[in-house]
Amino acid sequence: MVVLVSCGSSGIKVLMIRAFRICSKSASLQNAQAERSSENWAYLKSIGIQERKLPFVVSKCPKILTLALHEKLIPTVECLTTLGAKPHEVASSIAKFPHILSHSVEEKLCPLLGFFEALGIPQKQLGKMILLNPRLISYSIEAKLSEIVKFLANLGPSREGMIGKVLVKNPFIMGYSVDKRLRPTGEFLKSVGLTEQGLQTVVMNFPEVLCRDVGKILRPNFEYLKRSGFEDGQIKALVSGYPPILIKSIHNSLEPRIRYLVEVMGRRIDEVADYPDFFRHGLKKRVERRHKLLKQTTTDCSLSEMLNCNQNKFVTKFGLV
Repeated sequence: MVVLVSCGSSGIKVLMIRAFRICSKSASLQNAQAERSSENWAYLKSIGIQERKLPFVVSKCPKILTLALHEKLIPTVECLTTLGAKPHEVASSIAKFPHILSHSVEEKLCPLLGFFEALGIPQKQLGKMILLNPRLISYSIEAKLSEIVKFLANLGPSREGMIGKVLVKNPFIMGYSVDKRLRPTGEFLKSVGLTEQGLQTVVMNFPEVLCRDVGKILRPNFEYLKRSGFEDGQIKALVSGYPPILIKSIHNSLEPRIRYLVEVMGRRIDEVADYPDFFRHGLKKRVERRHKLLKQTTTDCSLSEMLNCNQNKFVTKFGLV
């Protein structure tokens, strides 16, 4: 149990003593433990963790105050730093998941690095990946990570190093259950018409789609597209062309774009089935701005011709310079 108090110089000492009072009746042991905790606290500050965040860090992992400074904390931080990370990134990862410091470098971190290196992930990317999602160090290689790699391999990306690139692109995918999240999402994507090649595209380019809940996000988006007037074949084209359409916010993204397309631009919704990337472009910065510019001309053009080019090419193409 850790009792958090205001953390001035005296407050820190109170925090340390209270943290260990329940652990031992020996005053000398309490003092020794409090001294270690004070040293650990100072070290965590020295590597860039803000003092105002330290009580929260300790509350998430009280054990962090009891770890041996020179035998545990410093070697672990130095190991993380050698992965090519910047000091502030190490501090940020510890603040997000302080338990990373309680795991053994030899028993957990080194095998984890070896596992990812076998997937073709460069060391520089390893550091970014682990510090972005420090919970990775707590996952079992055999029971969890290997199962996710096997699942992704079965979906198609078989070329050497491709699965590693997927994990680097979205390291949070490794936090999800294959049976409870990834496989059901894959099956749902098949049910809306995605082919094996389409699923491979999702895995390689939009792995975040696989991470989303079918019942809470993907199916409601699918049903919204149906209510908006899209036919099944058109929804298949939309999802195949731009898979994130199934995880975009209905209220903040899909609905405003469809309303603007129909009510302001005077276009039919089936036009976006031919150009699913319509949902990729910013509504105000690109769609609205270019539509207003085109109103100055008498030019008719497709959504692709209007949006699929940079600003210089756009103004040149339509004589707006």
